Amino acid sequence: MIMKITIKTLIENNPDKNEKYVGEHGLSLYIEAGSHHYLFDTGQSGDFLENAKKMNMNLTSIEKVFLSHGHYDHTGGLKALIQEYPEFPQLYVGEEFFIAKYKTLEDGILKFIGNPFDETYLEEKGIIPRKVKEDFLEIEEGIYLFHHFQQITDYEMVQDKFLIVEDGVSRKDFFDDEICLAFDTEQGLLVIVGCSHIGIINMLKTIQERTGKAIYGVVGGTHLIEADQDRLEQTLNAFEELNIQLFGLSHCTGDSAMKEIEMQFGDKFVYNNTGNEIFTA
Repeated sequence: MIMKITIKTLIENNPDKNEKYVGEHGLSLYIEAGSHHYLFDTGQSGDFLENAKKMNMNLTSIEKVFLSHGHYDHTGGLKALIQEYPEFPQLYVGEEFFIAKYKTLEDGILKFIGNPFDETYLEEKGIIPRKVKEDFLEIEEGIYLFHHFQQITDYEMVQDKFLIVEDGVSRKDFFDDEICLAFDTEQGLLVIVGCSHIGIINMLKTIQERTGKAIYGVVGGTHLIEADQDRLEQTLNAFEELNIQLFGLSHCTGDSAMKEIEMQFGDKFVYNNTGNEIFTA
């Protein structure tokens, strides 16, 4: 089914140019796909709710909430959402989502950067999350959820500073929990990503291999903020090979990478900051 998609950025690192809405390091996207209404990530606080109110949006229409991965800047606003809307919609997370996440600081100290809630908290609120085990799940006709991305490129490697701790044992976080959405449009698949820690090209090529469909656009964070020039150039070349026609990027993509993408792709690039709207026919 081909559908019209509308994406409204409820919060992102930077406010809108008129500073009508609050920005924060994080991401939350409201998605209308045909008759369906979804929330993708919740930022790091409840401020996205205030922005939604300023946009005159009633979030009670949301049917499903998707949390892309278990980092605080994508999940921290969930508790505020639950308090605001106790009749909570279906929650989707990767099956590895509740494993504690850490980052190694420059001084060697481990900093917790995971979810500010656990599974017990959700159960006490009557919320039973749908833990996605599948690699590829069609949740509605023409709407897909992807999980467990392949390591296809040799230039996109997860940074060693990201760790998970399970049963008291720490190991490198390969972001097995990361999920993303994709929607059929007339032009091809529109892919919604959170941080793309496993690598945006790994994700897009995995999706293409699993579906056999062309990818029209990508919206969200691509974690190119710390990419060196070689990785950035290879990523841009891969975008060209994939024939991406829409880049609605922000958050962890980084200012430098976004400038390079805009220079190469021109008006195909949209800085998707707080308050921005993206439409597809």
